[in-house]
Amino acid sequence: MNRIAAVSLLFCLFASLSGCAAYQPKNVGDACAILKDKRSWYKASAKAAKKWGTPIATQLAIIHQESGFRAKARPPRGKFLWVFPGKRKSDAYGYPQAKNATWRWYKQKTGARGAKRHNFSDAVHFIGWYNKQSQKIAGIGLGDPYNQYLAYHEGHGGYKKGSYRNKRWLKKVAKKVAVRAGRYQKQIKSCQKSLRKRRWGLF
Repeated sequence: MNRIAAVSLLFCLFASLSGCAAYQPKNVGDACAILKDKRSWYKASAKAAKKWGTPIATQLAIIHQESGFRAKARPPRGKFLWVFPGKRKSDAYGYPQAKNATWRWYKQKTGARGAKRHNFSDAVHFIGWYNKQSQKIAGIGLGDPYNQYLAYHEGHGGYKKGSYRNKRWLKKVAKKVAVRAGRYQKQIKSCQKSLRKRRWGLF
C-alpha cells in the first residue's frame, strides 16, 4: 500500500462517524433487521418517539418512502435539451428529504442549530417534530401514518386546502406508507426486547 492510499484509509477510519461510507440497510423491508444492524438507530428512533409521539414504525416508513434509507439522497435531475443534466426538481435532501426552508424552520423552532439531514438521529427528530406540527395545525393523529404522510408531502397549508384530493398517485403512496408502517410496527413488537438489550444491559 502506497503512502497516499494509507493516508486515505486512515482518514476514512477516523471519519467513519460522519461518513466516508454511510450505513444503508440491506433489508429495508424488515424493521428488526434495520434496527439490529445499526443499534444506535433504534436508540435515536426511540428517543424521537418519546419526545414527539410519532411511533418508530412511522418514522421508518416515511424514511423508506422518502430516501430509501440513503443518507445523502437528492431528487433526480431533470434533462436539458433531452440529454444534459439539468436542475433538480427541489432542494430536498437527506434521510427525510426535507427542503432547505423547512429544515431552517425546524432548526429555528427547536434550537437544533447543528442538525444535519444526513444524520439519522436528526432526521427522525425532524420527522417527529414535523408530525407534531401536523397534529397541532391540521389535527392529524400521530397514529395516522396515512394522513401524516399526506401532510408531510403537501405541507400543512396544502393539506388543509385538500391539495392531495385529486392526486391519485399521492394517495396510493400514502397508503403504501401506512401499510409499511403497520408491517414495521408488527415486526418491531416481535423484536423490541432484543433491541433494548445491550451487552451491559438496558440503555
